[in-house]
Amino acid sequence: MEENKNLEEISVEENDTIKIANEAVATYAGIAVSEVQGVYGMSGGFAGFTEALSGRKNFTKGIKVDVEGKSAKIDVNIIVEYGARIPDVAFEIQTRVKKSVETMTGLKVLEVNVHVQGVHALSDKEEKEENAEANEE
Repeated sequence: MEENKNLEEISVEENDTIKIANEAVATYAGIAVSEVQGVYGMSGGFAGFTEALSGRKNFTKGIKVDVEGKSAKIDVNIIVEYGARIPDVAFEIQTRVKKSVETMTGLKVLEVNVHVQGVHALSDKEEKEENAEANEE
């Protein structure tokens, strides 16, 4: 039973159960966060290293999921883009994550806590590239 500590059981009927890994819930949450405008990236974990090795984007980076029974609590650690209004970005993340996880898993999301870990400001190089692109249009 120790090896299944990341899986949560949901009783469908008396003898039937569905097991959802915390990582699966985190993936749904991460995809929802990646669609929110104003989010530069996720923060936390060692996902960048595994991402580089596998060549795949790791949507679970910066997301902590705590599933108990048929409910979940989710913590999201983000870096916002400079100029984005943080309360609006956080509210949009909470709304999208709750809807996505509840729709895809059937779990009741009790909390979506958004932790802003930093702000990404454009470097001089990025700013010059952005200005050049704007001038071309």
